[in-house]
Amino acid sequence: MAEASRYIPPIDDYAFLLREEFGLDLVARATGGELSADDAEEILTAAGEFAASVLAPLQTAGDRVGARLEDGQVHLPAGFAEAYRAFVDAGWITADAPVSAGGDGLPGAVRAGLSEMWNASNAAFALCWLLTAGQIHALDAAASDALRETFLTKLVSGEWTGTMNLTEPQAGTDLGAIRSIATPRDDGSWGIRGQKIFITWGDHDIADNIVHLVLARTPDAPEGARGLSLFVAPKFLVNDDGTLGERNAITTVAVEHKLGIHGSPTCVLAYEDATGYLVGEVGGGLAGMFVMMNAARAGMGFQATGIADRAYQDAAAYAQQRLQGRVLDRPTGAPIAEHPDVRRLLLSMSSKIFAMRALGVYVGDLLDRAENDPAEAKLAEFFVPILKGWTTEDAIIVTSEAIQVYGGMGFIEETGIAQHYRDVRITTIYEGTTAIQSNDLVGRKVLRDQGAVVGELFARIDETIAALRALGTPAAERAADRLGRAVEASRRATADLLAFAESQRDAYAVSVPYLLLLGTLAGGWMHALAVVAVAAHAEPSAADAARLTAADFYAAHHLPRVHALAETVAGGEID
Repeated sequence: MAEASRYIPPIDDYAFLLREEFGLDLVARATGGELSADDAEEILTAAGEFAASVLAPLQTAGDRVGARLEDGQVHLPAGFAEAYRAFVDAGWITADAPVSAGGDGLPGAVRAGLSEMWNASNAAFALCWLLTAGQIHALDAAASDALRETFLTKLVSGEWTGTMNLTEPQAGTDLGAIRSIATPRDDGSWGIRGQKIFITWGDHDIADNIVHLVLARTPDAPEGARGLSLFVAPKFLVNDDGTLGERNAITTVAVEHKLGIHGSPTCVLAYEDATGYLVGEVGGGLAGMFVMMNAARAGMGFQATGIADRAYQDAAAYAQQRLQGRVLDRPTGAPIAEHPDVRRLLLSMSSKIFAMRALGVYVGDLLDRAENDPAEAKLAEFFVPILKGWTTEDAIIVTSEAIQVYGGMGFIEETGIAQHYRDVRITTIYEGTTAIQSNDLVGRKVLRDQGAVVGELFARIDETIAALRALGTPAAERAADRLGRAVEASRRATADLLAFAESQRDAYAVSVPYLLLLGTLAGGWMHALAVVAVAAHAEPSAADAARLTAADFYAAHHLPRVHALAETVAGGEID
């Protein structure tokens, strides 16, 4: 059986994106000169080496052994605890945390690269980091000084890990249906009762404590989402001197048996008058939790990119060594990578992955700029559901194409390629399904402002098209023509969507196609920006030639999807 290839971190792509694609030295611009793209490359190189040498070797064991529940305690495969300790000691938890929480506060564009590499090397392990990082941001935004001292400092140091407790058997997407109850106590704490399901990394044995961020309803709260409050509930109670006390009344009922990400313990938790502490104000739970949810939604885009890239790397390595059939117009003994259709599949995958990776860097930078620029803030909010929805949907296609490259061998678990397909499937579901993302995009972003922000996106793409035409090269002209037609189709689709304002079922029935349209368009824009950046090189390199080929392929094979999706959007709901 073919073995999965060794993970190769995409450092060259990130160096290009951070130095050239979005202007000279995006990192220096984002940090006011405190860090440079050179510094970022060093950080990403070190992270890539860690991901390849420490996390990637555990991926198969995580899948095949998985998490197990014994006597009320979840245990992970051998090596996970040691890897987590090494991860903490190397400072990777602190690197993602904001300065206000005691972290390093790396720019969003750099954190996008870190997140991709953690997920590419071991997506199940990376989920622990992702949830902890999200909780750090949520507590930093809303926790009292006492909670910051007791819990936030331990999360930032990596000594403890964090979770997000929303879902209940009767309350999935509809958080207003949550029934867990938090009752106030005389000592200022709260007693929480209820059951939570699908809790990622809800229990494990790799850190000393687990901090659960829990949505629950207070006794006199109104019905619906307005009645939810946010609480911190640790696995082990914390004594006044900071040491750990007895186990809280939180029982791990089960570990879910899942399609993929088996190394990530997804738990059913029962709260049986568990001790919790209020975060923020009573009734302000959803607003507080959205800080964590939004961070997680962007994180899903990076996760999808990482898993897709790992699948592509494995498929490309296999295609280079697999001999099968006479290859048209190639010498005898040419590998299957030279078959026209296999080459098409590989280019399909790699061109999408570059577009996803570039959009992740762009959105990461937008989120940083949003803090001081209201216009960029609106564009950042606009792009989050696109990043989450489009990258996850297309990552499923990429991992499926990777299996296709393997042929029959791809359907055999021992080759390892099927794991990527199974692992990535959840990304379109958790942290809000693609429909939840598209409803947010259409309802809160496009219809609400009558297309103002999406119009700004189109205007920025128009500027890139003008820059392409100014180059005058055949590659630039092809890119400009194809991108120009796609943006005009997108404008028509947006006009059609806005015309559905009085018939909202029509608008929401095509919200997912509209999101995928904009994601595909944004991917073409990312490639167009790469063409402009490459044109500035006096001596084009082999990497430059590969980027031009990827841009040409994406524009010819993927960008036409915009036109088909525009037709779908125009049709509205089909009765």
